[in-house]
Amino acid sequence: MSEADAIIVVGGGHAGAQVCVGLVEAGLGARVHLVCEEAELPYQRPPLSKAYLKNPEEGLQAHRGAAWFEEHAVKLHLADAVTAIHRATKTVALHSGAVLPYERLVLATGTRARHLPGIPEGLSNAAVVRTASDAQRVRGLLASSGHVTVLGGGFIGLEVAATARLLGKTVTLLEAAPRLLARSVSPELAEHVLHTHRANGIDVRVGVTAGHFQVSHGRLVALSVDGTREPVDLLVLGVGALPETALAEAAGLACANGVVVDACLRTSDPAILAVGDCTSFLSHAHARHVAGRLRLESVQNANDQARTATATLLGREEPYQALPWFWSEQGTMRLQMAGLMPADGVRHRRPGSSDQSFSILHYVGTELRCVESVNAPLDHMTARKLLEAGRSPAPSLACDPTRAMKSFL
Repeated sequence: MSEADAIIVVGGGHAGAQVCVGLVEAGLGARVHLVCEEAELPYQRPPLSKAYLKNPEEGLQAHRGAAWFEEHAVKLHLADAVTAIHRATKTVALHSGAVLPYERLVLATGTRARHLPGIPEGLSNAAVVRTASDAQRVRGLLASSGHVTVLGGGFIGLEVAATARLLGKTVTLLEAAPRLLARSVSPELAEHVLHTHRANGIDVRVGVTAGHFQVSHGRLVALSVDGTREPVDLLVLGVGALPETALAEAAGLACANGVVVDACLRTSDPAILAVGDCTSFLSHAHARHVAGRLRLESVQNANDQARTATATLLGREEPYQALPWFWSEQGTMRLQMAGLMPADGVRHRRPGSSDQSFSILHYVGTELRCVESVNAPLDHMTARKLLEAGRSPAPSLACDPTRAMKSFL
């Protein structure tokens, strides 16, 4: 088989790994090169902010073992980042100096952690959690720290805060917005998350300004919160992520808050596709109330886009239409969301089996658009089925647990 027939996948996250799986299942494993900046085989990312931090013996959960890649003749290039894409010659240059030709190229470059001005990179007691090496470093720092300050009240920040608290650390979480998870969940769910974390002993402060970072001898020793100086033992930044588009931009591909792709995940160069967290894709039937383009950071989006990309590579036109869904584990809370929350509409709360279990159903008119669930996995799974099928239980049933469940089922 000619090297010019190669399909090169750049990035070893969920999307990149799933593209490899799809191509292997189609009998094309021998044509696939997986190029990863990290030294590890592709691994599961969600445990990094939870189980991996809790247990020093916890290992990485590989998508597939080394034997699988060898059995299916997928060529691995680990710890050897792509440094340039040369579209005219259809080749990629690697850090090692190797040059690989391709017939098709798939960018699964993911995101990079956002940093704050005023906090120099490389401080010995400041960290982010995006990669395995990040999480391994945080795990070591947690072992020697009594107090953890978390900047950012998004999913990663809240997960790290909850994990640190379970480890017996005192935890302060600082969020600049007036509430937690402002871009992700409803005000009602955010309020429940706030009260739960505070009840578990986390000092959560919203609507506060952190600044005046004091650095000494390579350590962050203090910061100010609304003008009051507070000492820092360990700082974890959870202030969001940026799409990793440097390669695409340098190659002249269209980018706008991600690598711009069409419904079949082709970039502005039809020989190059992009999948996962780095993509800016067209809204579709399950997100028609969100105008324009979307960029989602979720395992669901990565896996489902990988399936669409695989179909495109195999010559099939199967536009990306998957229902978005998300989840987050924060201590005793398991948050699950199906669909994208509409900007307006009516919300109905469906009680669960306890005060810590409920769902919030989002309607626009009589149409169900999104369901947020807390410790209610059956509601979540049912909601996904309903939304995928385009069915909506009547809003009048939403607050009646018995009738609503009968309607669900």
